[in-house]
Amino acid sequence: MNTPTAANKALLQSIYAALADGDGRPFSEAMADDFSWTIAGHSAWSRSWRGREAVQKELLAPLMKRFATRYRSHAEAFIAEGDTVVVQYRGEVQTTTGEAYDNHYCMVYRVADGRLRSVTEYMDTDLACRVLGGPPAA
Repeated sequence: MNTPTAANKALLQSIYAALADGDGRPFSEAMADDFSWTIAGHSAWSRSWRGREAVQKELLAPLMKRFATRYRSHAEAFIAEGDTVVVQYRGEVQTTTGEAYDNHYCMVYRVADGRLRSVTEYMDTDLACRVLGGPPAA
């Protein structure tokens, strides 16, 4: 039986299968126009980006410029209920300064009509600050 919950989980599983190979296109293509990304916590990285264009131009593009290798995500668990899908994963990449940026994440997605509507990211923000420096300018 293919319920909306199962379809939402399958969407994220397919996105993370591509991310494991360093392919971010399925993630980008699944973002709704009003997609929002929030990094939780109280660090320099903790804030929200609203709208697909803002997420891509103000967060992802500047962040990817800090990486010397393709960013790869290795999903460890998917938990889905209704329009919420939680993904626990590890990321790995080498930065342009030669440091490894290998963080652990818990992402809480909201999915509707086959599109990513929002994500709240929980990560080691201290590691992000130490290895990546400050976030892209707001």
